[in-house]
Amino acid sequence: MGNHVALATDMTSLPIDYDMPLLLEACKEAGVRAEICSWEDPDIDWGAFDAVLLRSPWSYVEQLPRFLRWCERVTSVTHLLNPLPVVRWNLDKSYLGDLDAAGVPVVPSSFVAPEAEPADALRAFLERYPDAAEFVVKPTVGAYSRDVQRFSRAQEPDATRHIAKLLEQGCDALIQPYMDAIDRDGETDLIYFDGEYSHAIRKRALLLPDGTVDVPTQDARTARDAAPDERAVASAALKAVVARLDLERPLLYGRVDLIRDGEGRPVLLELEVCEPSLSMPFAEGSAHRFARAIAARLEDISRTRKNG
Repeated sequence: MGNHVALATDMTSLPIDYDMPLLLEACKEAGVRAEICSWEDPDIDWGAFDAVLLRSPWSYVEQLPRFLRWCERVTSVTHLLNPLPVVRWNLDKSYLGDLDAAGVPVVPSSFVAPEAEPADALRAFLERYPDAAEFVVKPTVGAYSRDVQRFSRAQEPDATRHIAKLLEQGCDALIQPYMDAIDRDGETDLIYFDGEYSHAIRKRALLLPDGTVDVPTQDARTARDAAPDERAVASAALKAVVARLDLERPLLYGRVDLIRDGEGRPVLLELEVCEPSLSMPFAEGSAHRFARAIAARLEDISRTRKNG
């Protein structure tokens, strides 16, 4: 069985990838030969690996076209996990529209294209959601809450300028109502391996009333068990991805970020199935569950290769 896997990261992000040490040890115990590799290293022979697993290549935010070319190159010589169609789809938050169309409950989302007039787009959003006392503006491509800002309705001029800034940078913008239940209940992140629920964490609200972002450190998270209604929404979202992209297998890994709406129902805030932090330090045994899923996927890849 081919069991050599590259854990793709970059040297800037590796120190804050708190999952990596646990995953390395778990892979060793599961018989998987795992090697930490920087996606930015031009000298690595990616074809020497049976698979390349995206873990923390978070520097891609500054160089998205280069990262996608790298993903294409890796795909041409070995197996990228999760695969390239998933990466392309998940890197732009317009995927929320696909999930909404598939019947998954998502946070209401309005998308603003670069050619749009910012003031008109925001005014249309505010008219559509008259009960939204506050709202959030973010780029559709990004990570670490970069360029994500929270506004009140009284700050419409400031929000318009922020939308204009994003559009001038060539980004699409996303506007969503701010659901104040997150200030009370926080956000629930559910982690799945090979389509099966593994564990969950609670993350406190990160968008502060003054418009600043509380950096999501480890201290912002606590272990918790997801409620049945949360698991139902998360499972539906992951199954919708498999159906939307016509995949043969469940996603090897995924994180579903949920909050509760004004009626207390779980709704999807974000779906992270490209390179998510998986909060494994908060769940005993989670790294071993992931490692076993990796080993099983490598065995499937090896079997397919022999039969093909």
